[in-house]
Amino acid sequence: MAIEVRIPTILRSYTGGAKAVEGAGTTLAELLTDLDGQYNGLRGRLITDDGGLHRFVNIYVNDEDVRFTGSLETKVADGDSVTILPAVAGGAFGFAALAALGWTGGADVALRGQVLAAH
Repeated sequence: MAIEVRIPTILRSYTGGAKAVEGAGTTLAELLTDLDGQYNGLRGRLITDDGGLHRFVNIYVNDEDVRFTGSLETKVADGDSVTILPAVAGGAFGFAALAALGWTGGADVALRGQVLAAH
């Protein structure tokens, strides 16, 4: 058994178009490192140069926002479900956030705690 990670449209170029991938680790940081070994460059879109979670990205483990459960040190285990969503604010700031992630349209977007699927 592995940890399922749901990938937003904006990052699927790193996963060969896969909507969901599997990885391993005991913390979110280890999981992202494992995924980066399989899908080079993915971790760099989620983690800042300082080693923290990028502020334009929301990650949920079993529907719990990791910002409230230990961030990158959040524990994960086989059978867990991880969802990665770009965070979007309104106005020009929202477009800057999407541009920072390389968004060109058609992404699943988290807005005020709701997931909007724009296809």
